[in-house]
Amino acid sequence: MNKDQLVDLFEQGSISIPKIVMSSYKQLQLNEEEMMVLFQILTFMESGNFFPTPSEISSRMTLSETRCTEILRQLIQRGYLEINEDNDENRVIFERYSLRPFWEKIIQYLFYQTINEEKEKAKQQELDLYTVFEQEFGRPLSPFECESLAMWLDQDHHDPVIIKAALREAVMSGKLNFRYIDRILFEWKKNGIRTIAQAQNHSQKFRQYQQKQRQVEQNQEEYKRTIPFYNWLEN
Repeated sequence: MNKDQLVDLFEQGSISIPKIVMSSYKQLQLNEEEMMVLFQILTFMESGNFFPTPSEISSRMTLSETRCTEILRQLIQRGYLEINEDNDENRVIFERYSLRPFWEKIIQYLFYQTINEEKEKAKQQELDLYTVFEQEFGRPLSPFECESLAMWLDQDHHDPVIIKAALREAVMSGKLNFRYIDRILFEWKKNGIRTIAQAQNHSQKFRQYQQKQRQVEQNQEEYKRTIPFYNWLEN
């Protein structure tokens, strides 16, 4: 093979196959023969041949033309491949393959996978939440407490992270009980607090306010003690 032949090979280009295709075609109910037929169609289309015949496809594979025709028919029937009509520059109608249904199935699979992962993540967060509460309380939660946790999640739609933050706030305040935690969550929701940063900022401001109030009360007590007491009964 000489230099010019090598250049010709490189100029033929290449096709890009998303990794998700290689890792999930089994879940899409496709076998290796069907995938290779789709890849061959994609290769032909990249080269400008949008409607390769079964003979052309099978010539590049170990499949017979009859078997290739059967696979093409099955791919179309099962919604992985379709044949569309198009117009060329002279407005002549011609047929062409479209892999759009295949790409749509890949996207649907990704969406389904993402939804399942989010459900599993949410389920794990709930389990972790119960574990954290039991660790802080030092005992298994009562049925009423479990129901309260479920209500915070399902009815009030509090994020598990926010519930854990409210639990930490109750621990720091020395008021480890569900009524106090519920009050914290109620106040946070009323004030539009949805993130840890917002909760921390709100808690810091609340503590500063409490500290100022205690300082005011302390100053008032000291002021009272400095005023001389006059006993009117002794005069």
